[in-house]
Amino acid sequence: MAALARDGWEVTAASRGGGRDASWPGEVRAVRLDREDGRALAGVVGEGCDVLVDVVAYDAAHARQLLALAGRIGSVVVVSSVSVYEDARGRGFDTQTEPDGFPGYPVPIPETQRTVAAGEATYSTRKIALERELLTAGDRLPATVLRAGAVHGPFCRSPRELYFVKRNLDRRGRRVLAYGGGSRFHPASVHNIAELVRLAAARPGARVLNACDGEAPTVAAIAAAVDAVMGVTNETVLVEGAPPAPGVGETPWSVPYPVVADMTAAERELGYRPVVGYAESLPETVAWIERRLAGGDWREAFPKMVRAYGDLFDYAAEDAWWPGT
Repeated sequence: MAALARDGWEVTAASRGGGRDASWPGEVRAVRLDREDGRALAGVVGEGCDVLVDVVAYDAAHARQLLALAGRIGSVVVVSSVSVYEDARGRGFDTQTEPDGFPGYPVPIPETQRTVAAGEATYSTRKIALERELLTAGDRLPATVLRAGAVHGPFCRSPRELYFVKRNLDRRGRRVLAYGGGSRFHPASVHNIAELVRLAAARPGARVLNACDGEAPTVAAIAAAVDAVMGVTNETVLVEGAPPAPGVGETPWSVPYPVVADMTAAERELGYRPVVGYAESLPETVAWIERRLAGGDWREAFPKMVRAYGDLFDYAAEDAWWPGT
């Protein structure tokens, strides 16, 4: 919001709660909106707008809502996900729990990489349905689709950094990392995604672009970076291969093969340069997670993390596994 306002846009922020962040410039207008209500969306658009940014569009029905307003919108910027990609064997995020089901993507993954079939069955199939519905109507409504990686930053409802932050707050002292700590799941800072939105708003077009940070650190490097922010030192036990036991060594970034997005198209088409590095962005993320955790249960603070990952903090399982204990 702030970046768009600084560029001279008149910005309206629509959300279910209708709230605003204290960091937003005063001229940013905040309104309440139920994204599922097409009539309400049309009401917010009013007589028209130059750009509509949609970070909560999930399927073809949402795309059709936007297309119904094509005559009143100059262009749209819509956030999708790298989860739409599949490898040469047809494996993707939807097959990762199957035996040998994790995809072996090229490193890095270009936007031309094959994708899953469109449908309504999963998050990934719905996202690609959203993309295709929009892009086939690019002559009526120019759409920039941003395929985000592992999103991180304040206000994220499923902050992967919670995995290391809570362990440090609980003074665990040591941790297990599967796959030798070398897993790479390309992060995407909210600030870098915002920069891509800012650039795409100024250059309308029908395109798909990866939306990630400038670097894709290993999970071991992420753990060390969180430790540095929190001023703690931990023993790290590296395990080659898969997690050695249920609840042991598997983090929200733990993948057997790297998931790294190619960012050269965004650099070429939009002039994108990351505005923040991963380690540089961590202090505000860690501070926000600590505030959310203060005096409460992590499950209540981050229910989406529970739904996505289950019990991230099975300390009994870890203690039973520790070598030499």
